[in-house]
Amino acid sequence: MRARYGIPLGITAVGAAGLAYAAGFEARSFRLRRVTVPVLPPGVRPLRVLQVSDIHMVSGQRKKRAWLQSLAGLRPDFVVNTGDNLSDPEGVPETLDALGPLMEFPGVYVFGSNDYYGPKLRNPARYLFEKAQGRHGLNGNAPAQGVVHNPWEDLRDAFDTAGWVNLSNTRGRLKLDGMELAFTGLDDPHIKRDRYERVAGGPEKDADLSIAVVHAPYLRTLEAFTADGYPLILAGHTHGGQLCIPFYGALVTNCDLDTDRVKGLSTHSTEGNRAYLHVSAGCGTNRYTPVRFACPPEATLLTLVERRP
Repeated sequence: MRARYGIPLGITAVGAAGLAYAAGFEARSFRLRRVTVPVLPPGVRPLRVLQVSDIHMVSGQRKKRAWLQSLAGLRPDFVVNTGDNLSDPEGVPETLDALGPLMEFPGVYVFGSNDYYGPKLRNPARYLFEKAQGRHGLNGNAPAQGVVHNPWEDLRDAFDTAGWVNLSNTRGRLKLDGMELAFTGLDDPHIKRDRYERVAGGPEKDADLSIAVVHAPYLRTLEAFTADGYPLILAGHTHGGQLCIPFYGALVTNCDLDTDRVKGLSTHSTEGNRAYLHVSAGCGTNRYTPVRFACPPEATLLTLVERRP
């Protein structure tokens, strides 16, 4: 009798312990990733860039709010927000409270699908099936009727008032210590809001550095940015795979990017050009799947330095 029930009970106990760890500890075990990217022209001082992404704020997430507020202590030169700030239509005030200290610094931003639409309860296994079928999450389709529309306009207005530059299918600039930084951004490709034809043409010649910004790193956007000659692309969306296998890595990216580049710094090459790509694993989760495993929530401090000869 013990042998008959012992193994199933043991498997259940291990599964419950893993779920408790993934939801109760790792999903709130916030980390700072540090990377160095050689993209600046010779003679320019290093720049410290803080990238925040996929906050997916839900009311009551006090630890996440306090951690995000503490990032202002890094004193970045500027902030890049790569979207999906919300996972709750009531979450705008707490998102702005969390980001308030960072909004004292220059910044740029794009939105993700969850800024526009509230998430739906879905079977997490669907992501695995969709990957096998060549589909990715929303698969480029606008959410169906009945989906909650988030008050993204309030978020946009607050960011704009703070001086952050909206890069949704447009270009923008920041001037820091006499340096001209140019940015080209896209609205979220995950729901086909990207309009590259509006921003095509490549980096601006009179800028010291041009950076491309997008929420979801779909290959069509990486190809376009790289072909046009951008040296650095910043993105989020993937959650780093969110549920990963130790010593193996991510199973999915929720877009058509390969799992080898699901998070961190890598490169993308096309038509003889190469760009650095940094994908943030983000610091939140969909409110209906509040778990992470072998993939802690993060923000990234990128130090931009002179290009290598």
